[in-house]
Amino acid sequence: MQGLITLKQYCVAAAMAGAFVASPINAQEQEEDDVRPSPPSIGADVPVTYFGPPPSSVEPELIGPRQLLTAGQLDEDAGTITLPLYRGELKDNGENVWYIITDTTDAANAEALGINHAAKLSFAENCRAVRTARTRQDGTLVFDWGRVDFSPVRRVVPGNAEDPDQPAFPPSVFEPGAIGDETYSPLVKIENAGGHIYNAPMVSFNTEDDDLAPYCDGISESEEADARRILHDGVVSICPGDDGEPGTVTMDLVAGFSFAKPVLYMSTDANDPLPAALEGAIYAPGLRDVAVGSDDSLFSAIERLFTFTNGPENSVFVDDGQGERVAQVNPQRQGLSSAVLGQGGPLNVLGGIPTVATDYSPLWDLNVGEWTDEAIQKGYRSRLTEEFQILGFVERGFITGPGGQPYGSSGFIVNCPIVHRFL
Repeated sequence: MQGLITLKQYCVAAAMAGAFVASPINAQEQEEDDVRPSPPSIGADVPVTYFGPPPSSVEPELIGPRQLLTAGQLDEDAGTITLPLYRGELKDNGENVWYIITDTTDAANAEALGINHAAKLSFAENCRAVRTARTRQDGTLVFDWGRVDFSPVRRVVPGNAEDPDQPAFPPSVFEPGAIGDETYSPLVKIENAGGHIYNAPMVSFNTEDDDLAPYCDGISESEEADARRILHDGVVSICPGDDGEPGTVTMDLVAGFSFAKPVLYMSTDANDPLPAALEGAIYAPGLRDVAVGSDDSLFSAIERLFTFTNGPENSVFVDDGQGERVAQVNPQRQGLSSAVLGQGGPLNVLGGIPTVATDYSPLWDLNVGEWTDEAIQKGYRSRLTEEFQILGFVERGFITGPGGQPYGSSGFIVNCPIVHRFL
């Protein structure tokens, strides 16, 4: 516990290590954040069309691509997924609650709906961490409490904004773009449907069909400011549906790794303003009541997510012809400093995901690492892609907590439902 306190003191910002400058994968960032594996035809004597289907098409646990959140339409090139949009109500006054469903403790319903099974969420039911709701006869989910204000403007200012020679991370300013009240959590227990817990992040609140309809085909540059005042920062497009057509919402995805497998996931909520601002997620105070630091132990609701404050960055040089600073892509790039500089997402490393492990949870306990001067001088600093590889560097003293503090939980949780694995 003492180590955790020290880590926060290091800098509520640094500790958080923005596991979260969760830069989504859009067209401009594809070159930096495209973690998709090369085709097997590289170095072979036959074209890729001669290869058979990936083993994962026969057994999900075997090597190969696998969409894990199958409730929606995945667009690998755009780095997005289009999911069903649900409309619920708040019990007090009937305010509209627009939400998505990504995970549940109900294994049978997870399979039926194409969402992730996360048994560990049953251990999250502490204080405010899980809201309650009931379904009406028409299927509408009525939430007992929890509001989100989407009107704030997300703002993140790099720490070196005034002096490029200073570290870019931690940021000097971090303000979330959406703030939940003290009772908001994305987790909800449906009391009259088996008492199972669902991961139901909000994407808009207290808005009507007419407010959302202009964004059915996406959000233009001129619409961006107005849209962000009513929508989750991860929303690419949203359509409430009409004439019997169901509503849909398209969400940005983030690239990362899980046990050396490149993956895509969503970033929807965080338990502190810093990761929420960096991730473009909702600040969800209710998630502060979920215990951290216990990983896969009994009664733990979380899994670990690993990030680095000072991972390898893209090299910057001066173009002799134009005199401009130009970024040269580094295939080892990773980490928060790089992300704050706008070089791409942090390429975080997740613990267990479905088909790879049995301990998946969408609630990730952020473990923040810092490469030591010795590791950097010896050339050990590189892109890491799996949990035990990272822990090995920690054990040998080449990675510590921020500022040389003991390595471990930062105390920050991010809600990041897994969507797809590439291998």
